[in-house]
Amino acid sequence: MQMLSRKAACDSHGQDSSYFLGWQEYEKNPYNEVLNPNGIIQMGLAENQLSFDLAESWLANNPDALGLKRDGKSVFKELALFQDYHGMPTFKNELVEFMAKLRGYKVEFDPKKLVLVAGSTSANESLMFCLAEPGEAFLLPTPYYPGFDRDLKWRTEVEIVPIHCSSSNGFKITGCALEDAYEQAKKLNLNVKGVLVTNPSNPLGTTMDRDELNLLIDFAITKKIHIVSDEIYSGTVFDSTSFVSIIEAVTDRNIDDTHELWNRIHMVYSLSKDLGLPGFRVGMIYSNDETVVAAATKMSSFGLVSSQTQFLLTNMLSDNKFTSKYIEENRKRLKSRKEMLVSGLSGAGIECLNSNACLFCWVDMRHLLSSDTFEAEKELSKRILFEVGLNISPGSSCHCSEPGWFRICFANMSQETLKIAITRIKDFVESITFSRENCNHQLTVLDSRRRLVSKWVLPLSPYDNNEPADR
Repeated sequence: MQMLSRKAACDSHGQDSSYFLGWQEYEKNPYNEVLNPNGIIQMGLAENQLSFDLAESWLANNPDALGLKRDGKSVFKELALFQDYHGMPTFKNELVEFMAKLRGYKVEFDPKKLVLVAGSTSANESLMFCLAEPGEAFLLPTPYYPGFDRDLKWRTEVEIVPIHCSSSNGFKITGCALEDAYEQAKKLNLNVKGVLVTNPSNPLGTTMDRDELNLLIDFAITKKIHIVSDEIYSGTVFDSTSFVSIIEAVTDRNIDDTHELWNRIHMVYSLSKDLGLPGFRVGMIYSNDETVVAAATKMSSFGLVSSQTQFLLTNMLSDNKFTSKYIEENRKRLKSRKEMLVSGLSGAGIECLNSNACLFCWVDMRHLLSSDTFEAEKELSKRILFEVGLNISPGSSCHCSEPGWFRICFANMSQETLKIAITRIKDFVESITFSRENCNHQLTVLDSRRRLVSKWVLPLSPYDNNEPADR
């Protein structure tokens, strides 16, 4: 008799993905500039550590927020006692203001349509529980964040059908790709409930243009399905004018407020990437559908944002001068660090997809593969992990349909560590180039010897053929 549940016994969590395997090796041998300079450098973690000094400076100047005080008086008891799952109204008000500011106030958000949850992982999973039954499907453009195989599927048992995108157009979504994915789902007898996108994209580091967004909106209207837009990287866009939220895109279409599409538009956001606070576990769902908001709010009981976290961040986000400075400075630092990585890789003969957002680059290493196969990508990934000492995410873990692409993070380390990582990559590429050139040289020499031997053998052949048989 089975003593554990099917969920506990199965291995559908996705922990065996090459994305997580690299993390496991890093944890065994983490790089440290003093204690372990030959260790593995973590470049698979999309974490923003570039602007901690700004947040720490604010905390130093606002000790009451961290000390759980209001006007010098303790609010510890107030925060320590029971809080219902709707979240603090003051915090939700500051959140929608911050979200609007990130989008240049082109979009207004209603705090009544906001659900607080413990991070975007919980937000995405809760939406799947609200929008789909087990065995129904969502379409996702590839490449996509490897964690979605866990977040969207593991407990909900919702299926993911890939929308295959190509490097030929910078991995943009096309009408043909959408239709192909929809038809593939039908062949698998899967009922498609919606499309989920990350905008800006993880792992591409790009923002969706209006053509893509309008294509997505038209597709959702035609098929009568949902759109979930995961916008957790919206504050990392280097050029703020280039980001268009799904809410803004639908608004600009002048679609009537009563149109049923509005109830099928849902957004996910968190403070993990933009403010660099993944440990605070602050995520949210924004939806126009009152039933979704009500259901997701009830589900949030299983993963609430703590009262002290809400109190601290209410104070931080209400400081308009701080948030304005943080947004501007953070974008500058991310752009500078991204350019450092792109320049360093270019010096090693490695190019990146042109990007304008996020904490990573989508890197083209196809020329380093021994063959145009995912097996060769796996081989290269292992060499980079064990020989070079870098944990980067192979494209296959992101379900990329083309072998040889990798996601490399740049914001979770110091500038000095990034320089070391770039040097390691350059040395590795040089070793591969030298090995290939040496191999080609040996083949050339061998071919020359064969031609030289043939020059001697061929003239002798007629003479040898006329010799007596017993010679």
